[in-house]
Amino acid sequence: MKPTYYRQSRTPYSEQYELRNGDNRVGHLDLHFGSTEVYGSLVLDAEMSDEDLEQLIEQIDDDLVASADVPRQDFLLRVFVGREVLWHSDDLSEEEFGDESPNGFDEP
Repeated sequence: MKPTYYRQSRTPYSEQYELRNGDNRVGHLDLHFGSTEVYGSLVLDAEMSDEDLEQLIEQIDDDLVASADVPRQDFLLRVFVGREVLWHSDDLSEEEFGDESPNGFDEP
């Protein structure tokens, strides 16, 4: 699988992405760049085989971690399986948010 990454946010030391495979959401990825390590949290929307998961991690490493302009000695990643139960914003109502999120407010 070659995921498509949709950046949700970026700071000088971190990035957040939604991962998609075609029209299907795969999960959410947070990356935090330290001085010599890159820490990540990957929340998958559904379980996948160990082989597919290893391939996905390698793809993330190649596409986002190794290509960053940050020297790294290690990539430490925690992987979870879960589902989004709520998206919250202090500034946007559900109507204003509209189609910006593929999952919206009502979909699990």
